Amino acid sequence: MSESSKKYAIVTGASSGIGAATAKLLAENGYQVIAAARRMEKLEELALENSNILAFELDVTDQASVDSFTAKISDFPISILVNNAGGAFDALSVQNSDPHSWQKTFEVNVVGTVRMVKAITPLLIQNNQGHIVVVSSTAGHVAYENGGSYVAAKFAETSLAQTLRLELNGLPIRVTEIAPGMVKTEEFATKRFEGDVSKAAKVYEGVAEPLVAEDIAETIRWCVMLPHHINIDSMVVRPTAQAANHKVHRVL
Repeated sequence: MSESSKKYAIVTGASSGIGAATAKLLAENGYQVIAAARRMEKLEELALENSNILAFELDVTDQASVDSFTAKISDFPISILVNNAGGAFDALSVQNSDPHSWQKTFEVNVVGTVRMVKAITPLLIQNNQGHIVVVSSTAGHVAYENGGSYVAAKFAETSLAQTLRLELNGLPIRVTEIAPGMVKTEEFATKRFEGDVSKAAKVYEGVAEPLVAEDIAETIRWCVMLPHHINIDSMVVRPTAQAANHKVHRVL
């Protein structure tokens, strides 16, 4: 693929987990990937693995950072925005919850996605073809106990994708929500349990084959590489062992 014909994809939260796996897979499939996150050292390691990956510092919770990032990449022919930056930061009941944790969860998952959509959609329109991917969660479809802040934020992301699809109708922009279930990554559960590795491990205990980051990256790759008249509105992705958020087969 020549430089002039390359498609450019932005992946937020690309320093680890699903974001890093998506950046790698899109790069392997010929996309010039703008890998964006706060941890530049991780992004630079990623960029060394594939010349199709460019590392850019970005904090989606900081409007000045989003503005600076957008100014740096505005000349690239961007066609894909993968809103992956996010996370869960507690596992508490609503009664015991810390409102600050709720604010942090919404700022990263919801407001951060809004900031990026506002910043990048004009570039997609300018380039006359675009695809916005919102990585939400099955938590955005069915609530569960002790996950109120994350559930509420992911419900908001799901509705954000649905709203965007309505508002952008008639423009050459696709909108896809990817809603992963149980995905075992190196950081997600550990962050949720404030660094408690043993608690994080119990989430996946006895699950023979939880999904991994590369599985979700593959669903994103498939969606964005379909012919442009095909829009995958929403895709719920779970391991075979997980029938629902609350029903997981475990071999103990």
